[in-house]
Amino acid sequence: MKDNRYIFPKTTCGSEIREVRKALKMTQREFAEFSGVSKPTVERWESQKEVSGPIVTLIEILKRNKLLPQKYTIPQGKPKLRMYYIYVNTVCTIIDIDETERTVQIKNYIDNPQLRAFGINDNPTFEDYEEFIESRCFPRSRDKMKLELKRLDIPFYDPILIIEKTEGRMAEDHFWIKIER
Repeated sequence: MKDNRYIFPKTTCGSEIREVRKALKMTQREFAEFSGVSKPTVERWESQKEVSGPIVTLIEILKRNKLLPQKYTIPQGKPKLRMYYIYVNTVCTIIDIDETERTVQIKNYIDNPQLRAFGINDNPTFEDYEEFIESRCFPRSRDKMKLELKRLDIPFYDPILIIEKTEGRMAEDHFWIKIER
């Protein structure tokens, strides 16, 4: 028999999945979205006597940390401008900006400050935000900047317009920015 390296069980039952889902105060649809499956899959799991697969590990983790789903929720509300600061495929920070009011709110989804948009700063100012977005663009002083702006079909130097065209991608790093308006 192969040795187990982890303490998690190999199977769970539908009633345990249902109990965990209800303890999290989630509907089947919400739990399906959180788990990355369809609602019928959650319905099937909850109706079975024995369930195996990755859901077993997820259920064990959720039993030990019921606050985990909250850590990964997207802030509610529709900001005027929302940026997702992403490393490869992992959202590290969501940045909500109101340029009229000059306010910035962030939510970090990663513990490592080196992967966060503002490092250890959890309460960036609007000036911090402006410095950050400009850091994800070519510099204002770039030689032949007007040619680069023309290539991007941008009429003047505007970090947001540049990021919308380039996703804030820089040579030699794996960070990028998705913008929602």
